[in-house]
Amino acid sequence: MTKPRILYMGTPLFALPALEQLHRLNYPLLGVVTQPDRPAGRGQKEIAPPVKIMAQKLGLPVFQPEKVKDASFLKLYQELDPEMVVVAAFGQILPKAILDFPKLQCLNIHPSLLPKYRGAAPLNWSIIRGETKTGVTIMLMDEGMDSGDIILQQETAIGAAENCGQLHDRLAIMGANLLIEAIEQMIAGTAMLQPQDATRVTFAPRLKKETGHINWADDVSEIVNLVRGLSPAPAAYTFLEGQQLKIINAEAEQVQVPEAPGTIGSENLQGLPVAAGNGYVFLKEVQLAGKKRMAIRDFLRGFRLDPKIILG
Repeated sequence: MTKPRILYMGTPLFALPALEQLHRLNYPLLGVVTQPDRPAGRGQKEIAPPVKIMAQKLGLPVFQPEKVKDASFLKLYQELDPEMVVVAAFGQILPKAILDFPKLQCLNIHPSLLPKYRGAAPLNWSIIRGETKTGVTIMLMDEGMDSGDIILQQETAIGAAENCGQLHDRLAIMGANLLIEAIEQMIAGTAMLQPQDATRVTFAPRLKKETGHINWADDVSEIVNLVRGLSPAPAAYTFLEGQQLKIINAEAEQVQVPEAPGTIGSENLQGLPVAAGNGYVFLKEVQLAGKKRMAIRDFLRGFRLDPKIILG
């Protein structure tokens, strides 16, 4: 089975296992296309995307077009002459000129069971919305948003306490392994393409800052799902005496609650209880603005809380 010349397109950590797998299995990689370096952090120093760093370690050419639809990049793309393009969380919409060029088409690794959770943040929203299962999809790309035909899917349960970071790492590895199987099917001509069911489509829109703002009057399970779905970053948050307090880890207990939503109780073995709509949310790990993440016990050693203070 002749391995096709592949151009890889990806940017964040999610895209690393698939790139590493293709390189390990000696697929002919023409290079890596990734987003330009961007300023980040307090000093706004330009930071290279994770995929660029790995590509350089592997000795692969790196291309960082501001826009892949620009004529200069499209000319380079045609000169590279890929037989297949593999995309994993690249971050730009691919124009028809790229999609239609490779004879073995453009394959995408998407971390959901399409057609559910199309869009920018499927990992986050699957947990925030209380899903108990998810998976990865290898699909052919078209001009729509995550709407192409499905080549392969693999399902997995979401752990009751699993957060987005943990799920991200598992699905990145699952996606890398499933990708190789899909590529082999495409080469052999045995792929059984399945159109997506338009009646089952749901969306996972880009996260906004206000997405993470906790409403303590909500159901305790909804609050903890929000915490899990945004942990470890960007993190769900509340306000403590005017300062933003990120909640990294929390646990729910559904009971009758006499206190007003947001009222803090006394720390116990479960954590620091906060009254919510139908029970208590026990804070287990937090991060105050400008400070490091810490276990709630360590946090309370350095931050004296007034009795019956209300968060929010």
